[in-house]
Amino acid sequence: MIIARLTAISLALGLLTACGGQNVVEAPVELGNFKLGHNIVVADNPQKVPISREADPQDWDDSLTAALDKRLGRYEGDKFYNLGVSVDAYALAPPGIPLVLSPKSALVVTATLWDDALGKKMNEGEQFTVFEGIDGDTMIGSGLTRTAEEQMERLSFNAAKRIERWLSENPEWFGLPPKPKNAPVSSK
Repeated sequence: MIIARLTAISLALGLLTACGGQNVVEAPVELGNFKLGHNIVVADNPQKVPISREADPQDWDDSLTAALDKRLGRYEGDKFYNLGVSVDAYALAPPGIPLVLSPKSALVVTATLWDDALGKKMNEGEQFTVFEGIDGDTMIGSGLTRTAEEQMERLSFNAAKRIERWLSENPEWFGLPPKPKNAPVSSK
């Protein structure tokens, strides 16, 4: 009976691993005249949660810049917007004790959007906290199944996705009509 249960659990975790953990980029959302100009990431002095693995600030800069380029560089509007993102804090899960102590990774960033032609800020800075997400690799703790670099890549992907959603929540910045006050917010 115990062997049958362990087999069932192993199969379920295998299916979760096969289905989850991929950095899937959905179709672009409507961003009107948006075209990514400068993509500036600053990771000079991010706060590190005490139990976190170490991460070089340049690695955060490279990882997040690449994720933002990939996600937002696909828009072909006719007006350039510059994005400034600071890495404020992070936690990269260290190895733990499966199912007992399995810390999760997190990233805190602040994004500022600039209208390139006008040279003016569109906002005063919007802060986001993103997590790695739960899939077959992270269910028992991503510190056991992923390297620090893999965790950074996943967090950068999720931050870029969250910033894209934030941009879509402000269509008036991109020559589109504002969203109605009671419009449901996209879950993408």
